[in-house]
Amino acid sequence: MSRIGNIPVLIPNNVFVKKQNQIIYINGPLGELSQKIIGDINIKINTNYIILKLKYNDKKNRALHGLYRMLIFNMIKGVLNGFKKKLELIGIGFKANKNGQILDLNIGYSHNIIIKLPKEIILEVKMEKNKNPKIILKSYDKQLLGIVAAKIRSLRKPEPYKGKGIRYINEYVRNKIGKSAK
Repeated sequence: MSRIGNIPVLIPNNVFVKKQNQIIYINGPLGELSQKIIGDINIKINTNYIILKLKYNDKKNRALHGLYRMLIFNMIKGVLNGFKKKLELIGIGFKANKNGQILDLNIGYSHNIIIKLPKEIILEVKMEKNKNPKIILKSYDKQLLGIVAAKIRSLRKPEPYKGKGIRYINEYVRNKIGKSAK
């Protein structure tokens, strides 16, 4: 049985939670999120906390029990505080520009790559002299933020020989030595 799924999720004062037809709605100062709950899981919403209980103790429901508890926890944390992902462009001539919700990347291809970001994501680009360009993404939706950050990173993954590419800040990329002459 899931130990994480048994922990109650606390509801802060300025966050409102509503359940309707196996869909849970969470509304807070930064925005509103919803999550459909599949499987046989009962959700009890009290004034200060949410409890998830299993209807049937089978393998499928046990697997979803802890997952949905953490999804609800991250939704509450997101509408209250928000989440942030930082990416760094490492390479000669790599540039990033912001134009509203459009990110324009020059990452060594013959053309610039233009990405239109969803309205839920706040984009920030830092270009400082003698430092690598940084892209900062902020959102109240952790799932969407992770998908967008992974999509940006996938455009030029860090390669192991020179270390060039797009990587998360504080991400460790193991360097390979390469060929050596005999």
